[in-house]
This record gives sequence, C-alpha cells and structure tokens, in this order.
Amino acid sequence: MSTNMTSSRATWIACGLVAGLAIAYFCPHVPTYATTADRDSQFMMVTVPVGNKAVGIEDPIDGVFIVDFLTGQLKGAVLNRQLGKFTSFYMRDLAGDFGVKGDDEPHYCIVSGYSQMPAIQGATFASGVLFVGELNTGKVAAYSFPWNEAGTNGPQELIFIHSFPFKQPQKK
Repeated sequence: MSTNMTSSRATWIACGLVAGLAIAYFCPHVPTYATTADRDSQFMMVTVPVGNKAVGIEDPIDGVFIVDFLTGQLKGAVLNRQLGKFTSFYMRDLAGDFGVKGDDEPHYCIVSGYSQMPAIQGATFASGVLFVGELNTGKVAAYSFPWNEAGTNGPQELIFIHSFPFKQPQKK
C-alpha cells in the first residue's frame, strides 16, 4: 500500500509539473515595468519610462528626474544607449508653476506614470509622464517631454500638460 501511495504522489507531482509548464508556454508573456522613487529632506528622485513600442523603441529605457525642494527646480536626464552617457536633459521651474513664493516652505511630491501623448510639430514624446503635487497649493500637475535617441541640444523645458486641485490651498 505504501508503494502505491508513493507512486500516486509522484504521478500527481509529474502531472502538475507538466500542466504548469504547458500553461506557462502557451500563455502570453507580458513584460512588467516598474519605476523607482526615493527622497531625502532636500530632494526627491524618480525614474520615468521614456521609450517603448508605441514610440518605435522595442527596448524601453528610463530617465531620472530630481526635484530640489530648496530651489523648486525639477531637472532630469536620459542616458544614450550607444554612448553610455547622459545626452538628453530637461528642466522646469516648479515654484513658478505652483506659485510658490520665496518665503514659503513648499512640500513637493513626484511620481511617474505611463501616457502616450500625441506627437506635436514633429516632436515625439516620451512614453512616461511626471505627476508633481504640492501640498500648500493643493495642486497636482502633469508634465511630459519630447525624446529621441539622439539626445537634446542643451536642456529642454518640460512641457506642462494640465493640472487639477486636490484640496483647498492652505491659508497663511
């Protein structure tokens, strides 16, 4: 009887293994992508997807963007695959966009996401967007940027897409 049970267990394990391999082989393989974010008391850094099949790039790449809490500046760059150097540079004055004055203490937050913005005047946009929130003003703004593999001629300004209020501004 114990030989029968052992043989039955081995058969079920073998059947389960074969079924699992068959399911994995026939199911579509969908790649997963993740972005990364980190912060300190004076700045925050986030990655944003730059290229994918929708913009003609089969192998996606990320850009890196930094919010400097002291200056209210958002700056970023994308590596060139062939050169292994940063060749695309971007910037934006968040303090100006959110109406933060010099004596205010802004509280920024930034995340990235996917969005396929249409090409405008021959410029192809990155597949990702940046969402920046500011606590005192109660606003969230979306930014995109043009991107191509060749790089940019100097820093380009990030393009403001739209914003919305998520709460009432704080009164001082």
